Amino acid sequence: MTTDTQPAAPAAARSAPQRPGDRIFSGTALVAALLILVTLAAVAIFLTLEGLPALTADPEEITGENGFRSYVVPLLFGSVLVSILALLFAAPVAVGIALYISHYAPRAVAKTFGYVIDLLAAIPSVVFGFWGVVVFGQYLVPGFQWLEANLGFIPLFAGPTATSGRVMLTAALVLAVMILPIMTAVCREVFLQTPRLHEEAALALGATRWEMIQMAVLPYGRSGVISGAMLGLGRALGETLAVTLILSVNPAIMTFNLISSENPSTIPANIALNFPEATGLGVSELIATGLVLFVLTFAVNYAARWVASRGFSGAAG
Repeated sequence: MTTDTQPAAPAAARSAPQRPGDRIFSGTALVAALLILVTLAAVAIFLTLEGLPALTADPEEITGENGFRSYVVPLLFGSVLVSILALLFAAPVAVGIALYISHYAPRAVAKTFGYVIDLLAAIPSVVFGFWGVVVFGQYLVPGFQWLEANLGFIPLFAGPTATSGRVMLTAALVLAVMILPIMTAVCREVFLQTPRLHEEAALALGATRWEMIQMAVLPYGRSGVISGAMLGLGRALGETLAVTLILSVNPAIMTFNLISSENPSTIPANIALNFPEATGLGVSELIATGLVLFVLTFAVNYAARWVASRGFSGAAG
């Protein structure tokens, strides 16, 4: 009588030998990741230590003599206002361009459009700032005057219109152009990842191309669109030179009037304008406002990564 015998399993699974190149690459990647964390921690520690004197100083010693909170709140208000406006202007355009490139344009046209959009990201912010002041702002003045004449009952357009064009609405539109490339790039890549079978199934059921996009593409890429928008928001919050050149600011006011010559300042613009002449506690004030901006920007980018980590198809249901 014969019995089948099974080969004995090895006592321990042999691990594949790791080549020197793999070890070098793995170690380099680990060092790079740790370097990013160390740099981030170093920036946070520096801002906290250098800004602490302003955070703990007597309110009368702070600019405005009402404490650090009253000093930073108008600046934070201006930063958030201009950034949200830029996001509202840029998001629909970015989604539309991304859909055109990914699902409507011929391949050659889509490639050209993609290059042009990506090149916008290479233009220095100071160039956008000069363009906003010299050309774009002046071009928009008649439109601002029309808004004041016809929609002046709305606080956003109450006026009086600044004839220089250096107003919050101009800054928001310029920022919208600046954050357009990153938002378009993210949306385009997400839309291109939509499973082909989902699109073909929608078309096979009789859907038009736009109905297919509504049923398959947009739900699949919703989380990616949100993460791209939040990355653009983080970029707008940290913009310095363009806003500094465009806005005629009063750092102590908070107003929703978008076309008046009296505009709230932003944290980056306030730092750029006042840091060269700041001394003593004034330097700590500016660094403390930088800490506030750092926390806000970090929160926005963390939220963007959290949305992206849920997966592009998480919203398709």
